[in-house]
Amino acid sequence: MAEAVLILSIVVATLRAATPLLLAGLGELVAERSGVLNLGVEGMMLMGAAAGFAVRALSGSAALGLLAAILAGIAMAALFALLTLRLLANQVATGLALTIFGIGLSALTGLPWAGVPAPGLAATIWPGLAHAPPALQQVLLLDPLVWIAFAGVFAVDWFLRRSRAGLALRAVGESAEVAHALGTSVLRIRLAAVLFGGAMAGLAGADLSLAYTPMWAENMTAGRGWIALALVVFATWKPWRLAAGALLFGFVTIAQFQAEAFGLSLSPDLLSTLPYLATIVVLVLISRDATRLRLAAPAALGKPFRPTD
Repeated sequence: MAEAVLILSIVVATLRAATPLLLAGLGELVAERSGVLNLGVEGMMLMGAAAGFAVRALSGSAALGLLAAILAGIAMAALFALLTLRLLANQVATGLALTIFGIGLSALTGLPWAGVPAPGLAATIWPGLAHAPPALQQVLLLDPLVWIAFAGVFAVDWFLRRSRAGLALRAVGESAEVAHALGTSVLRIRLAAVLFGGAMAGLAGADLSLAYTPMWAENMTAGRGWIALALVVFATWKPWRLAAGALLFGFVTIAQFQAEAFGLSLSPDLLSTLPYLATIVVLVLISRDATRLRLAAPAALGKPFRPTD
């Protein structure tokens, strides 16, 4: 029985660790399939985490905290869209600036709540969680954001492959000029995709501050936004592969906490670097097949579009 609970706890911990990566990755995947490269995921996640925790602390409502996180992510994405889609600023430079801006602004916004603990989302939904049997307790730790993240894989896959709007978005990502010539509103589609990416990044940040580690700490994303960006490339812009990559990185992330349970005496410092080492290894392996990567990537990714009429 103890072994079964241990295995269940590892599965649950992996799913929870994968959730913020999957949420942020799905948003960025949709944005990139429209031809927009937004490197500001880390900054949007931090703003979502800070805004979500602050509103949760002030209102006492987890739902309002989640809403605030989504709106914070959308606001950051709207700023990026204004600069890149309307003013045609360089997408790479703007995304990096957005991350730096998000790091600073989130630190300022969350300063009054730094280190203040709060009940996790699962404990809020299930007040008797601490008194539940061990196996049931693990299952109940799968808060709604976990289910939303993995349901999002189905939704995004269906949207991109089956819906008319998804086909239009993919067309814009392959050739904005051709799509525009056929009467498609390129800027409107790209704006919607960028805002969706911001909403998902904000929600990913809220998952960290309200559910995964229910507190606010400066730079608490710890590079997860960059890992989410790497996962989109790792997945070759396909939702199902993104989910597999998020689960893999989620398992690697919790390895540092589970090693002792299996009697492995490894350096904590070494274990804490595993997610970042895995990111480097994956990117190196992907880069070896440059032709396949180039064929899988949206052809118009990162290219600005200026309407001719």
